[in-house]
Amino acid sequence: MRQSVQIGLHYFSNKTLGGSMYFKFTILLTIFLVINLQAGIGSGESEVGGLPVELTSFSASLQGDLVLLNWRTATEVNNYGFDIEVSTSSTTSWEVIGFVNGHGNSNSPKEYSFVDTSTPLSASSMKYRLKQIDIDGAFEYSPVIELKSKLSKEYILEQNYPNPFNPTTVISYSIPKASHVSVKIFDVLGNTIATLVNQSQEIGSYQVNFDATALSNGVYFYKISANKFISIKKMLLLK
Repeated sequence: MRQSVQIGLHYFSNKTLGGSMYFKFTILLTIFLVINLQAGIGSGESEVGGLPVELTSFSASLQGDLVLLNWRTATEVNNYGFDIEVSTSSTTSWEVIGFVNGHGNSNSPKEYSFVDTSTPLSASSMKYRLKQIDIDGAFEYSPVIELKSKLSKEYILEQNYPNPFNPTTVISYSIPKASHVSVKIFDVLGNTIATLVNQSQEIGSYQVNFDATALSNGVYFYKISANKFISIKKMLLLK
């Protein structure tokens, strides 16, 4: 690419510039073009931009004698992949039990899943987290989710975290049996702002991310409906 730029400049210089002046002009303009081409300007490639690897949901559910993990990203930049880590009630350390490749750079939602076949369900509870690893080796941990092998006979809706929040927060809940689950966000007037979950889910613990970037400061409510169970909690958005 650099050679073709210099040839074009030589043709131009024969008509208008002297030798020494042409030489300096060629070098400066060539450097300028090379730097900008390396930065992607004018290269014709789609640029993802400075978007992070944004995790929007992470859940664990029992599937017989196995644990199924599901997670979703909204955007990814330089995402090499995910280490899956577990910690049980009988240990205090984290153990890597698997790896799932990432999608590199993406500005569209991506779905991931992993089946834990190695952790014994004899433990009273298992905690899971994701270690998201960049191509350059940098990494970041996801929020921790906990799955109780001896699940409560009650439905549970946790308080969102963090709260107050800006602009994202995580809503966690557990269901003791397979249910059709709905999780919705409402404003103080009772208007539906967003539907985060509307699907059948197996017994287990779940997390869903709520992004309030487009909303104004104030009090909002989130509601879960699962079979005959209904619970509503309040959260506060402070920007």
